[in-house]
Amino acid sequence: MQIKNIGVVGAGIMGSGISQVAASAGYNVILNDIEDKFIDRGLTAIFHSLERMVKKDKITSAEAKTISGRITRSKKLEDLSDVDFVVEAVIEDKTLKQDIFRQLDNICHSEVILSSNTSSISITSLAAVTSRPEKVIGMHFINPVPVMKLIEVIKGLDTSSETVKSVFDLAEIMGKVPVMAEDFPGFVSNRVLQVMINEGIYCLYEGVGTRESIDDIMKMCANHPMGPLELADLIGLDTVLNILNILYEGYGDPKYRPCPLLKKYVEAGLLGRKTGRGFYEYAK
Repeated sequence: MQIKNIGVVGAGIMGSGISQVAASAGYNVILNDIEDKFIDRGLTAIFHSLERMVKKDKITSAEAKTISGRITRSKKLEDLSDVDFVVEAVIEDKTLKQDIFRQLDNICHSEVILSSNTSSISITSLAAVTSRPEKVIGMHFINPVPVMKLIEVIKGLDTSSETVKSVFDLAEIMGKVPVMAEDFPGFVSNRVLQVMINEGIYCLYEGVGTRESIDDIMKMCANHPMGPLELADLIGLDTVLNILNILYEGYGDPKYRPCPLLKKYVEAGLLGRKTGRGFYEYAK
């Protein structure tokens, strides 16, 4: 099936980034969310991202206008009835994702691939609520989507080889590098990454170092562009906590137990960059 029109469910940081990358690759995109304010925020993020690219001479103003013109807003999943491919990019909530996949299974044509940008939830569990498990797959983009090259591709138990090939082809057209991972909690990226982030938070919690020293040491020691606390703020502390809970539940291993300090910050609504304060403070 030739892919021309892509539906993206969720207009947050990931969904808006995926929409921008898909539109930049020449696809028509329907960006769906439940409220206008979320869609407005997502479209504004895309506009600012394209604007930065123009200033850096990566694209022209005309190209930016063409890219943004390929993106259509939507508040009803039924608007995705004629798309050729779907990427779900809502929050890391298994029940919510399964509900969306049930609806998409009834709305979209039977040959349409339903992919999820989940960073930790079982693809097999999402496929199980549909009548097309062979066409359900994980397509984990990395934040910030327009910049990061990797797409972690995850097969469910019944995902077909044809579906995998279609996703690999699509990823490469988008200018990304697809890499396979198995369908276990956290896959590869977050199974490794979240342990480092959580341990960095434990270091702060136990007074091993200040936020700056923890981040500076890891940046210079491991040649990372961000330290674990900076990265947690970028991802969103609520998302970090959700992923760690999934890992802890999935493996039953105490190394995935979320740090009490992380829980306290999330309870206080200090979620990182998106709220203006997490382990660091950010100008709104």
